[in-house]
Amino acid sequence: MMFARTTIAAIALAASATALVAQRVATDLTGNWTFAVVTENGTGTPAVTIKQQGDSLTGTYESARMGALAFKGRVKDKTFTFDVNTSGGTTLTFKGTIVDDDHLKGDVDFGGQGGATFTGERRR
Repeated sequence: MMFARTTIAAIALAASATALVAQRVATDLTGNWTFAVVTENGTGTPAVTIKQQGDSLTGTYESARMGALAFKGRVKDKTFTFDVNTSGGTTLTFKGTIVDDDHLKGDVDFGGQGGATFTGERRR
């Protein structure tokens, strides 16, 4: 009887761990993205390359106006944030939600000088 309980507990623990790993994989943002940043002055479409390791994000934000800029950030569950430091000294802070494996949405703060919304779509 004790063996059966121990076996059932071990199986339940393994199933929980597998589900947790599957959930982590589902939130992996690694890849190439096209963002649409919507401001009151129009919409920009920067290319964003993200590399995720655990809950850390690194990558490149590239737009025609600002060129290629490196960033760092974090992801937790279905939310993420990253900061892009411009050559002019402004920090763009992106805070978003993972909609699904290929879609993101959120807000961007222009260093306290206004803001915008954004969506992101993974490029395949």
